[in-house]
Amino acid sequence: MCLAVPAKIIARQDMLATVDISGVTRDVSLMLLPEAQIGEWVLIHAGFAIQVIDEEEAHKTLELLKEIAQYADHDG
Repeated sequence: MCLAVPAKIIARQDMLATVDISGVTRDVSLMLLPEAQIGEWVLIHAGFAIQVIDEEEAHKTLELLKEIAQYADHDG
């Protein structure tokens, strides 16, 4: 199973972007998505931005991921 996580591009230099994922920043490659711009939301998988998505969809997905994490915490 593959999982892509929504992130907002907050900085960019050449084919490397700094993204924000719920307050956590990390650098990701834009080699698969060279047209992505600062301020856009992208899906991140294995350190690569793979698709531009709209902000509403990004927030919905992040909320679902938080919900899943809560259930996982209560499972044990």
